[in-house]
Amino acid sequence: MIKLLYFAQVAELTQAREEAWPAALPLTGAALLAQLESRYPQLAPVKRLKLAVNQYHVGHDALIQPGDEVAVFEPVTGG
Repeated sequence: MIKLLYFAQVAELTQAREEAWPAALPLTGAALLAQLESRYPQLAPVKRLKLAVNQYHVGHDALIQPGDEVAVFEPVTGG
């Protein structure tokens, strides 16, 4: 199990702030995002989403392990 945290528009689209995610672990961030897109098609395209594992920003190639906390959020731009 991993704990998923959703922020901003991702939370609005999934209608949740967090959930426990049962997945075959370890898996890459890209694989997790693909699973999320399958469950929540409204998140597409998921390639734009950012991840943080245990409060550290990571790339989509990062390995997610059992017990990890994964934050999923939109890219942030400044003005």
